[in-house]
Amino acid sequence: MSRLSDLASWASRHRRLLGAVQLIVLVVFFASLAWAIRGSVRGAAHDVENANLVLFALGCAALAAYYLVFVLGWMRILSEWGVQLTYPVALRAEMLSMLAKYIPGAIWAPAARVLAARRAGVTDAALVTSSMLLEAGLSAVAGVIVFVVSLPFVDDAHAPLGPLVAFGGVLAILVQPRVFRPVAGWVLHKFGYTKELPNMHGRTISLLLVFYAGTWVLGGFALWLLLRAVGGHPEPATIVYLGGVAAVGAIVAVVFIFAPSGLGPREASMYGLMLAVATPGQALGAVALNRVALTLVELLVLFVGGLVLRGAEQEPAELTSV
Repeated sequence: MSRLSDLASWASRHRRLLGAVQLIVLVVFFASLAWAIRGSVRGAAHDVENANLVLFALGCAALAAYYLVFVLGWMRILSEWGVQLTYPVALRAEMLSMLAKYIPGAIWAPAARVLAARRAGVTDAALVTSSMLLEAGLSAVAGVIVFVVSLPFVDDAHAPLGPLVAFGGVLAILVQPRVFRPVAGWVLHKFGYTKELPNMHGRTISLLLVFYAGTWVLGGFALWLLLRAVGGHPEPATIVYLGGVAAVGAIVAVVFIFAPSGLGPREASMYGLMLAVATPGQALGAVALNRVALTLVELLVLFVGGLVLRGAEQEPAELTSV
């Protein structure tokens, strides 16, 4: 793994350069985005200012439930590969990698998860990184499926369906064990990793796809509540569609690596898709609330996983030692 270490070292030494490049790209992107939606900003500001705080809190609670459930998928992947992590440890590692996405440089998210896993005794960085890639791939495929399935329930959804389906199809092939293992092994071998990745049953892949599809529906429920918080009146039938919108936003956030945590591109893609179920002002207001909710909830869930659950985990150990 010497090459991977060299890459991390180079990124660490050139943090200011990477940050400056990303900042320039973000400024250009936001300037273009502001020009495109300039007519909707005033209405969005009014909607956010008068947002229903109860619905916003419920949306945050649903988003927190999404994160608390989502980590179970990563635990199942690791368990299939013979690595057992307790829920508090896995939750802390997951949320640290989520928050690390706000740091300029795409390497910090996997690095944070690898470091957290190492503190828990899992020293195989390549295995942890591979599990993250598989997690992201399966979640993205499930998100594309949810989005496509939801389209008949929504009118005037202008989405780049062809590229999205093609992207999901490629990922669906790559996450198959017969493809993922040799491809990931070949890439890791380039970085000096000589071990062979463990196998994963096809049934587990299928179960995880269903699981991640369910998490996106939960994320759609959170977005539905946030949209109602700013005065929107989407039908309950649009929850699945909004889950697909959240999934597309997450995919865009990963593809546009220049934007820390997908800041900007995620919101732009979600805004465009939400116009099918809301006015421009409501869509922009919900997107703004969603960004605030994401950051608040990620910090809160990390706090819960880092302090509350850790304390609950240590207490039985102390009682046992007594």
